Amino acid sequence: MMNTDSLIKSVESHLNSLLEKEVEFFLVEITIQTGNAIRILVDGDQGIPIGQLTGYHRALYKLLEENAVFPNNDFSLEFSSPGLDEPLKIKRQFEKNLNRAVEIVLKDGKKVDGILLAINETELRIEETKGQGKKKEVIQHTISLPSIKTTKVQIKF
Repeated sequence: MMNTDSLIKSVESHLNSLLEKEVEFFLVEITIQTGNAIRILVDGDQGIPIGQLTGYHRALYKLLEENAVFPNNDFSLEFSSPGLDEPLKIKRQFEKNLNRAVEIVLKDGKKVDGILLAINETELRIEETKGQGKKKEVIQHTISLPSIKTTKVQIKF
């Protein structure tokens, strides 16, 4: 029996063979819970239609069965796209959300709200607006990625 890390790698390589045909969709995360319950988050640069998720689900399920990745094909498979309440996890998600309002919670517990301006391999830049009117102050922060606990897109109405 493979350990969880090698199972995730195996599932990921099968999934990547499906995703490589459509460059606008990308893998965010694969987790495997007790009882081989596989949960996969896939997103797209413009979001991902439910029909696309269903197609990936069917195709991956078939690949995992045909390749006997799990003994006796004892597994379940759940596909979804990250909801608005899911923190951003990978660089491509940050890039997709440039110029949107985000809330960043740092590992030290501090919170910073602002507009996501830029991201690279090591840090991101946001613009925070404090105060209003004549007291309004716009501050740019550069935050190193390792210091971030979570980043969530803020929906403003």
